[in-house]
Amino acid sequence: MTGSTFKIDQNVRCSACPIRHRAVCAYCEPDEVVQLDAIKSYRTFAAGDTIAMAGDETSKIGSIVSGVATLSRTLPDGRRQMVGLLLPSDFVGRPGRRETPFDVVAATETTLCLFQKRQFEALIASTPSLERRLLDMTLDELDSAREWMLLLGRKTAREKIASLLAIMARRDAALSKATPMDGIRFSLPLTREAMADYLGLTIETVSRQISKLKKERIIVLEDARHIRVPDFISLLNEAGDDSDGGFIA
Repeated sequence: MTGSTFKIDQNVRCSACPIRHRAVCAYCEPDEVVQLDAIKSYRTFAAGDTIAMAGDETSKIGSIVSGVATLSRTLPDGRRQMVGLLLPSDFVGRPGRRETPFDVVAATETTLCLFQKRQFEALIASTPSLERRLLDMTLDELDSAREWMLLLGRKTAREKIASLLAIMARRDAALSKATPMDGIRFSLPLTREAMADYLGLTIETVSRQISKLKKERIIVLEDARHIRVPDFISLLNEAGDDSDGGFIA
């Protein structure tokens, strides 16, 4: 799912959306979904396109329907740090805030379901289910950020790679309303360079660790973009995780 492309059609109803059960509208009643339907639009960005720039005034916000985007911040001396990934159902933008805090760039072809910010904020005021879902998503994002601080600060290169793969597998399964299991297959849309940037590693280290995981049959590379996990618990063990806890999907 993470690597698939949503075929854009402005007439697609929200009830037919592939991320409906996980997006900001997940708690909405049918009549509330109709209101969202009336103000939404879709837009697709090519890989490498800038979706939003840090410091820009935010006029549109919305959810990623398909594809993957990166969140990053560039320091005054030109150094750049990737601080997050946005996957299908993740929300782009912040209601109530004027400016975009990070650069948002499409890592793959990415389709967004967009709303005019002012219209969406007005709808939040009269739709408690939207406000509640946004709060839940914000708290999940906070927990994920704390987990990621642990990953970057304390985990080995091998654990970092395994953790990223486990996150992608879990999110892919969640979008299909499934549970990660042995034999799960998912797409990895990030290049080795993007993975290195995100994990604070070199490209050589990323390639070497992926090769080792492949050699030990922790993962199977079916092609350049698709990975299969024969034993999901083994992947969690390599991530320094276990079957009872770990990253939020």
